[in-house]
Amino acid sequence: MKDSIIIATRGSALALVQANQILDACRAAFPDKAFEIQTFKTTGDKNLTASLANPDKSLPKGLFTKELEVALLNGEADLAVHSLKDLPTALPDGLTLGAATKREDPRDTLVWSHDDGVAAEGALPELPQGATLATSSTRRKAQMLKLRPDLNIVEIRGNVATRLRKLKEQPELHATILAAAGLKRLGYTIADDGTLRGDDVPEGVKARRLDFAEMLPCVGQAAIGIEIRENDPRIEEVCAKLNCAGTWACVTAERAFLAGLGGGCATPVAARATIDDGLLTLKAISFVDGEFGEAEIMGDVDAAAGIGERVAIELR
Repeated sequence: MKDSIIIATRGSALALVQANQILDACRAAFPDKAFEIQTFKTTGDKNLTASLANPDKSLPKGLFTKELEVALLNGEADLAVHSLKDLPTALPDGLTLGAATKREDPRDTLVWSHDDGVAAEGALPELPQGATLATSSTRRKAQMLKLRPDLNIVEIRGNVATRLRKLKEQPELHATILAAAGLKRLGYTIADDGTLRGDDVPEGVKARRLDFAEMLPCVGQAAIGIEIRENDPRIEEVCAKLNCAGTWACVTAERAFLAGLGGGCATPVAARATIDDGLLTLKAISFVDGEFGEAEIMGDVDAAAGIGERVAIELR
């Protein structure tokens, strides 16, 4: 048996923050065990020119997960830390989702730097008429255009710091959208006047968290997922301590919904599950094939997967 339990992660700033959170939790729960982090470069990290909105069919489904999964299967790692939104619903044979940690704020954040032009009335008043918004997410694009059909949507790649720099240095870009959870984990804050604060934030960049009526999150957003080998009692014991039961139920419903639609990370759908008084409510929307649909179903927490499947049937 190996002396240390190996935690696999990507090497991006956000991935390392998340992996270190898991490392700290593991060490606190199991002070008698040794844990260490090992980084792997994924296909998505290596190929910074590939379109995330229209991925090449030759690229693997798990652009940001495949290499970590290979490490698990080869025994080079014992658990892999993912932003759960990046983890496909269909996992390779021999692997399973072992835990989901307590969810952070699942909202999206509108970030902008140019206040020029005539502001539109009503939806997204921060953006001028005909503004250019940069996002590689088909989900975000579809919802933004539903709110503001006048917007010009273009693709953008790179980590948070890179995207903020592009936003400031490219005057043709008015705004982008970033996950609130990622911003928080990286230490960014929004001041009372809307100014975005944090390392590497160019002067004059502002931000606002979008409410759920404006932007529904993607499946698994703001949750950290722990992927492990099946039938590995030693690591299952670790996962039992890391798992948040409420988050697990919510992401189970959301992932069952996405699986029921046969979708992946690039599918223009959104879903959010919440729990209140033992009842789970899943609200979802879909823009598949350019048609908008929405559904909402409530049921017992223990039936989370079934709720997700039922919502998928309504939206198929």
